[in-house]
Amino acid sequence: MKLAITGKGGVGKTTLTGLLAYAYAAQGRKVLAIDADPSPCLGDALGFSKETLRGIQPIAEMEELILERTGAQKGQYGGYFKINPRVDDIPDRFSALNRDIKLLQLGSVDTGGSGCICPESVLLKSLVTNILLARNEVVLMDMYAGVEHLGRATADSVDAMLIVAEPTARSLGTAAQIRDLAGDIKITRLFLVGSKVRDESDREFIQKNSPGLNVLGFISADPAVLEADRNGLVLYDLAPTLAAEAQAIVAALDQIITK
Repeated sequence: MKLAITGKGGVGKTTLTGLLAYAYAAQGRKVLAIDADPSPCLGDALGFSKETLRGIQPIAEMEELILERTGAQKGQYGGYFKINPRVDDIPDRFSALNRDIKLLQLGSVDTGGSGCICPESVLLKSLVTNILLARNEVVLMDMYAGVEHLGRATADSVDAMLIVAEPTARSLGTAAQIRDLAGDIKITRLFLVGSKVRDESDREFIQKNSPGLNVLGFISADPAVLEADRNGLVLYDLAPTLAAEAQAIVAALDQIITK
């Protein structure tokens, strides 16, 4: 199962990614969680210790690795460098492990945008392609509100993109924009997940105003999210209601993808 999770900043996509990671791990499945957000915080949501997180360096910031694999310095433009660098060993070498969940931080390319042709962007896209095509595990990509790390070559390997939205018009508007970006690279399995849902009226609002996306499930508003964040705890352990909702989303995806 290869999933990309995205949405407007602050809607709860990282919370959802963390819950899904533990839901899959609870089934005995190997999980690789990828933090592709320019402001990484997935490790905190997964309950990694501060000491462990301080020891993780995003791949895009590894100047020696970029030079070794591409033959060019990080940030170099207009020169010659390898466009198919070796990347198959990177996930295992540079990830951290906590309770059978691996965490890999990609980092960001300074110039941003899909038009950037530089050694670090080539390395990241090659890495993502290898992960999606070659690794035999559940892959969860916690992404920013975009598709920068994906491309047409890897779109077919993403089993689904989950767009997370709060029950607000602004959040659902961003979901529509992400839908269009994903459509541009031919990602066809797109689903909406309602986040921070308080009651039935919130569920109805999301269902009624969904931008043409099937609603896969909901994650309730829960004070345990704040408690887990403040105390460095695993939300999946702390909030049985949210854990059950994540399990329901996993079950729904398994049914859809394996049809």
